[in-house]
Amino acid sequence: MSQPPPGAIAVIRAKLHDIRVTDADLDYQGSVTLDPEHCEAVGIVPLEFVEIWNKNSGARISTYVIWGERGSRCCVLNGAAARTCQPGDAVIIVARTSVLPADIESMRARVALLDADNEIRQLMEYQVGRDAQGRMQFRAVPLRGSRALQPPRRRVATRAAARMAAPARVHQASPARPRRRRPPGG
Repeated sequence: MSQPPPGAIAVIRAKLHDIRVTDADLDYQGSVTLDPEHCEAVGIVPLEFVEIWNKNSGARISTYVIWGERGSRCCVLNGAAARTCQPGDAVIIVARTSVLPADIESMRARVALLDADNEIRQLMEYQVGRDAQGRMQFRAVPLRGSRALQPPRRRVATRAAARMAAPARVHQASPARPRRRRPPGG
């Protein structure tokens, strides 16, 4: 295996975003089994090492890809990887490469966004370019023929966050009233 050139950085090359785990097989020798159609859509090849990030548990693992049945929409975690995911978990699968920082603008990372049935709902490319002032910019560009998505709705995670997100209310100060004391024993 060749070493990346000095000064190279690791970057995303391909991504399956929100693919659902369809099975976990502890007794298989290892790897992740993926539908070849998903892999071909983003450029992931058999035996390629990928990282898998479980959105439900936060687990992060590295394993290699084997191809399953074409059109099956499968995502099966095998061997030790099976302990990190449950069927139904949403995961992100990323293939990486190494490039020199000067070459980042020529990269076109391919990304597939999947729905709950593991159907590809959108294909896009991540692109880095420069603005008129020469500053780097990042763009997620939908690919031709891929339907555009509505931006996800933001969820408010806690009551405190909800209060912070709510418009400020103006309260009028009310005159202070003396507090009533409870009688002893009551």
